[in-house]
Order: sequence, then structure tokens, then C-alpha cells
Amino acid sequence: MSTTAARGGGAAGGLIGGAPPAKTSAALLSIVSNSTLILLKIVAGALTGSIAIITEAVHSSIDLIASVVAYFSVRKADEPADADHPYGHEKVENLAAAIEGMLILVGAGIIVYESVRRLADPADIDSLGLGIAVIAFSMLANVGVSTYLQRRARATDSPALEADAAHLRTDALTSLGVLVALVLVEATGVEELDAITALIVAAAIVWAGLRILSRSSRVLVDEALPDEELSAVAAAIQEKAGGEVIGFHKLRARRAGSRRYIDLHVQFRAGTTLERAHELSHQLQAEIRSRLRGADVLIHLEPETAVRPGEDGLHDGLSAG
Repeated sequence: MSTTAARGGGAAGGLIGGAPPAKTSAALLSIVSNSTLILLKIVAGALTGSIAIITEAVHSSIDLIASVVAYFSVRKADEPADADHPYGHEKVENLAAAIEGMLILVGAGIIVYESVRRLADPADIDSLGLGIAVIAFSMLANVGVSTYLQRRARATDSPALEADAAHLRTDALTSLGVLVALVLVEATGVEELDAITALIVAAAIVWAGLRILSRSSRVLVDEALPDEELSAVAAAIQEKAGGEVIGFHKLRARRAGSRRYIDLHVQFRAGTTLERAHELSHQLQAEIRSRLRGADVLIHLEPETAVRPGEDGLHDGLSAG
């Protein structure tokens, strides 16, 4: 008769040292930065009449909404598990990333509409020097903030911050495109370049939005972890092979927010006591958590005679006999 080892794995935040405040402060910085840039771009767009600058203001407005969503999602994701959410709230971050992706696509649609309208009904563009200065400042600010957010995202393994950083990197790239367009309009006098650039910006935004949606949706539907992470689980068990641990099978693994959830069946050699198997399972849990950032690991204990032909799962390992 086989039994099941207790689930192991503390909160991921506990392993990375102060992650919750680090994540919330990074998200708050993004909110402040986007709010400032929106104001500057609206003023510059109104004074110059540039549709490209106005679309940048729209893009920053979408960025602001996304940053607010990210801010509340990282706070919610760090709440401990409760009776209604026994697996925790980490998937809130993936949901927030999906919302950010959809918001990006909405912003792109607005930009396309305004750009086509402006091409059909051109307007005069004035005071381009101010517009160029504002867009250059916006680009540099977004590069700085997105770099910081990306570092925090890597340190905390936060999909919401990662999506926000990607969002701002896209904004910085589009600002560069707008900057080039404004300089060309100033140099050539061809004002249609303003709207044409806005359309190119919209295409870049759509690409970024689809990438974010794709990555977040894969987690929301419980896609398996990447092969390299599954290999890390196998390697941790391989190190214990040769003694009481003789094999494993039925390995399943998924991700929610910054947490990995892993469950598998581990076989122990005949004669291994339940106490010893339990002790070894906790050692395996600790080793897997050390390799996969504090993963939540559930190990089902089995004797070496437990596996029957055709029962093995997709991810099997070691020898069953």
C-alpha cells in the first residue's frame, strides 16, 4: 500500500527576501512615471497638433491602467492561501498580465483609428521642437523604468511586473519611432509622415500585446513547465538514485504567478521503511525547491512493485526495477 508525502514548499516570497514590498514599490514607480508622461504628452500633443504625440499619450494612458492592474495584482498574489483559495492567489498576476495584453491591443486600435482619420484629414503641425523634447524625455524615462521593472521581475519571478516592463519597453521603442518621425517632418515638411509613423507604432504595439497574451494564457490553462525545469526535477531525484530511491513517474508540473506546483510518484526499494521513505521525500522536496525557486512539491510514495505496464506517465525517470 502506498502513501502520500506531505506537500512541501514555503511561499516563494519568503525565499527571495522582501519580495512583496519590492514588487509593490516597483509597480508604484510605474504608476508615477506613466502619470507624469501622460501629462507631458497631452500638453505637447495639444501644442504641436501631432497625432503621433497624441497616440503616445494614448499609449501611456494604457500603460497607466496596466500599471495600476499590476500594482493591485502583485499585492493580491502575495496574500496567503485561504479556505476559498487553497492553492493561493498567485494566478492573479497571470490574469493581470492577460489584461495588460488586451489593454495594449485596445490602445493599438485607437491609434490606428486616429492615424487613418488624420491621413484622410491632415492637420497642421507646429512647435515640433517642444514635441521632440517631450518624446525624447519619455523614451529615456521608459527605458529607465522598464529596466528597473525587469530586474524586479527577475528577482521576484513576477509575471505582472514582467508584462509591465515589456509594455514600457514597447512604449520606449514607439517613442523612438515617433521621435524619428517628428525630426523628419521638421526636416522635410511632409506632415503625413506623422500619421504613417503612428500606424507603424500601432503594429509594434499589437505584436507586444499578442506576446503578453500568449505567455499569460499558457499559464492560465496550466501548461506544463518548460523542459529545462522538468529536467531539474529529474536531476534532483537522480542524485538520490542508487539507494532506496529507484525511480519516479507521473510527473506533473505547472505554474501560477511566481510559484511552481509539482507532483510526482517516487518509488522506493523493497524493505525501505515508511519513516525512511518519508524522510527521503522531504529531502527530495527541499532539493527540488532549491532548484525551482521554492516550488510547492507533492510526492506520492510507492514501493518498487507498484508500477504496472502502461501505467507510467509522460515524464518517467530512473529504473523501475
